[in-house]
Amino acid sequence: MTNLRGPKERQTLAKMLMRLFDLWELTLDEQSQILGHAANISEIDRYRDGEPLDDNEELLIRAGILLGIHKSLRMLYPRNDEIAYRWISYRNKAFGNRRPLDVIIEEGVAGLRSVDNYLLRLCNH
Repeated sequence: MTNLRGPKERQTLAKMLMRLFDLWELTLDEQSQILGHAANISEIDRYRDGEPLDDNEELLIRAGILLGIHKSLRMLYPRNDEIAYRWISYRNKAFGNRRPLDVIIEEGVAGLRSVDNYLLRLCNH
């Protein structure tokens, strides 16, 4: 199993997350909230400048789930970047007509897992 706590691995994760946030067109405030306020806006700027993610267990869990969500969306919409990258911001009946982004922000890690599990179920059908 890969050690995601090493500095190089956390630096790679930071780059991947910043790219994902750009693709999802998230505001800095949304980025900070998705990362659980474990990262404030100045920390997000550091990540964009190439610094590794902090060695924080919850932050690394969030990062892993976010990348899983992205992977599922790419599997579900391989030929439609618009849907794959905007899905997180579209209201969804499965989440009480809330945006998956709102579920994640409001419910934290549990919300991330809820969105991830929903997408995994779709991928397996």
